[in-house]
Amino acid sequence: MTTETAVLPETEFTAPRPNTETLRRAYRLMRTADELARLYEENKAVTARYVHATARGHEAIQLAAAFHLGPQDYAAPYYRDDAMLLGMGLTPYELMLQLMAKRDDPFSGGRTYYSHPSLRRAGFPTIPHQSSATGMQAIPATGAAHGLKYLESQGLTAMSNEQLTTADHPIPHSNTKPLVICSIGDGAMTEGEVAEALQMAALHQLPIIYLVQDNDWGISATGREMRAMDAYEFAAGFKGLHRLQFDGADFLASYAGMQQAADYVRQRRGPVLVHAKCPLLGHHTSGVRREWYRGDNLAQHTLQDPLPRFHQQLLALGFAEDELQQLAAEARATVLADYERALAAPNPDPATFADHEFAPAAVTEESGERSPAGADKALMVDAALHAVDDILRDFPEALFYGQDVGGELGGVFREAALLAKKYGDARVFNTPIQEAYIVGSTAGMSAVGAKAIVEIQFADYVWPGLNQLVEELSKSCYLSNGQFPVQSLIRIPVGAYGGGGPYHSGSIESTLLTIRGIKVVYPSNAADMKGLMRAAFLDPNPVIMLEHKGLYWSKVAGTEDAKTVEPAAGYVLPLGKAAVAQEAAPDKLRNGETCVVITYGMGVHWAKTASRQFPGQVEILDLRTLNPLDWEAVQAAVRRHGKALVLTEEPLLNSFAESLAGRIQRHCFRQLDAPVFTLGAANLPAIALNVELEKQMLPNSEKVAGVLNELLAY
Repeated sequence: MTTETAVLPETEFTAPRPNTETLRRAYRLMRTADELARLYEENKAVTARYVHATARGHEAIQLAAAFHLGPQDYAAPYYRDDAMLLGMGLTPYELMLQLMAKRDDPFSGGRTYYSHPSLRRAGFPTIPHQSSATGMQAIPATGAAHGLKYLESQGLTAMSNEQLTTADHPIPHSNTKPLVICSIGDGAMTEGEVAEALQMAALHQLPIIYLVQDNDWGISATGREMRAMDAYEFAAGFKGLHRLQFDGADFLASYAGMQQAADYVRQRRGPVLVHAKCPLLGHHTSGVRREWYRGDNLAQHTLQDPLPRFHQQLLALGFAEDELQQLAAEARATVLADYERALAAPNPDPATFADHEFAPAAVTEESGERSPAGADKALMVDAALHAVDDILRDFPEALFYGQDVGGELGGVFREAALLAKKYGDARVFNTPIQEAYIVGSTAGMSAVGAKAIVEIQFADYVWPGLNQLVEELSKSCYLSNGQFPVQSLIRIPVGAYGGGGPYHSGSIESTLLTIRGIKVVYPSNAADMKGLMRAAFLDPNPVIMLEHKGLYWSKVAGTEDAKTVEPAAGYVLPLGKAAVAQEAAPDKLRNGETCVVITYGMGVHWAKTASRQFPGQVEILDLRTLNPLDWEAVQAAVRRHGKALVLTEEPLLNSFAESLAGRIQRHCFRQLDAPVFTLGAANLPAIALNVELEKQMLPNSEKVAGVLNELLAY
């Protein structure tokens, strides 16, 4: 075994041989995994209806890893880890329910692939939802470890002994502090997001094991084609990441190595990377047949099959051949019986197909004081700062991080000013330039009970984080059948003004609104900012709050109304509720001389300024939340006036605004007295730096007034 650490002196860890019962259980489960793979191949007309992969060749390291996990731990398996799931205590029947996409699949209710687990069950390690585990899982898993460390620092993780031990899952350690294990293939280690995860784990000394199962293949690509070094060599560059390397096809070596890794993490609270070499004996997946490309390589890998090796080791340790054959027979009988049960199990009810898009909202009604007597008006940026301050004060499980929000600066817009000094660097801290980690880590934070508020510095920087947003956050509630909604508040400054240029001026709502399973909030004034911020934090789902930079300080002409009386601490405003920001005059409305502008953010203020040319004729509906959309308020406003303008700062072509206009025309056609008008930015790929070019591209009050004149005269 090879070990190395870049920090802290080496400590001797004892690794006694597993006891007789553990060896017996390991052999029975290794046989069970083998029988599963065999049965799936023999019945592939049924079992390969949906894609799957199996653990064949990887059983030894997977079982060894599982045997060192307890109910206080968190696991992020990858799609080949069915033996690890067996080692945790899952049954072949439960795995087959997922294989066949059955109703009672305990992980997803038939919604996702085999060996893609999500599990909250007493006595078992917690397995948060993750995507298909080709590197992306490293960030949420590291976020879970980050959350554990944070909660420990706040004294929020005390557990009773009853929570830490059960009869079926004894923990083989006296020190039972929780850890996270992230299982991953060596090919996925080349993903850039994995480097972000390793960087943060080493930087913050997080309690996580990265278990790299290296079989030298990534579908049909070999290791020498995919990488300049293996995972063990790669990890050497991360100072503070302890490394272990051993034979993952040898159960005894794997058990000792995983015990050393677990002991290190539990005692040191720092990260370990385990590099375990394994043969690949099965197909990459059921849809990619090994005979198409493996050639003689398969015969070479078969020589390292962990099952016959373990069999011989057990004979040498005094087990009788008859006993081992009996264990093998029990495994086969269990698998065959479970297969028949799974075949007969019911399919999901089609009527449930839409369940669990979101977890139920925590805030459904406005509450608290919106306009306290004697309160001063506040800028939007200050309302945001005070909202986060209130949250950190009221919820010890809350933390806030992103680029430049910690330390002295407190955000490039000073929207986090002095929070790090007030609450400490464990709660408010800077991250590297790692948008993927900033976004994706919140999924892991949520799974362990930490509640993250994070910030992307500018909307134009969000794109590296979209992979995590789409695959890890947005799908989690739905694909885990409601077990793992992700509580995540992501703040993103957006919008253009005064020459911000192409990388600091973008509007991104239309892109975000194509992602199902997230909520998008866009306040236009300080009071809404404060109320929506708290509601977004309390919401159990991923929420993105878009904050227009041009409204932060009300310095832009026409944005004076963004500054409002500041609501009292604790004020909440439910997501999905639009507001009439300006009413039309009743007499104008009766005479059919009015229209409604449906907008949000800066558009509210352009519309207010423009409407002065049409006294009493323009109602302004401020959407405030773009998803969920207050469709009832939109329809009511359109039917009230018969004429509507949908106004946005985004380039108009294929935008949310155009989509909404089309929806209005479809559902309100009979009440319309004119086509639904739209106005947005020019359809260009970026906003130019020169302020005159910027002005030409963007909407403004003058352009809005021109469109209103045409609409009202229609």
